[in-house]
Amino acid sequence: MTPRFALCCAVLCFCFTVVASAQDPVKVDPAHYKVETENAQVRVLRVHYGPHEKSVMHSHPNAVAVYLSDGKIRFTDANGKTQDNTGKAGQVLYTPAQTHNPENTGDAPFDVIVVELKGGAGKAAAEPPTQK
Repeated sequence: MTPRFALCCAVLCFCFTVVASAQDPVKVDPAHYKVETENAQVRVLRVHYGPHEKSVMHSHPNAVAVYLSDGKIRFTDANGKTQDNTGKAGQVLYTPAQTHNPENTGDAPFDVIVVELKGGAGKAAAEPPTQK
């Protein structure tokens, strides 16, 4: 194998990994994510997970999450690190851009509205949302 061919293969693999780890949740997991409305400033997603349901790795820009129900959610970031969160119905929190794989670890369905911010939105990071 020539060094040039090996380098091209490495670059191709890197690009594929970046694209695969930064997928749109609506495209890679339509069973859980639905676009309610979208314009030049925001995209509003309705998210529903049944008990113990898990998504696939995907990304969001900076966003605001509004919990519609109580829930226990485990976020696994792109590096494999996990963080368990508990949300209460009515809770609102800002979430910085991130790549993650969420899982409903509770025994009840979990619903949330995610308002993704466009224009100047941050680059996805491998961190779960912050709560206050």
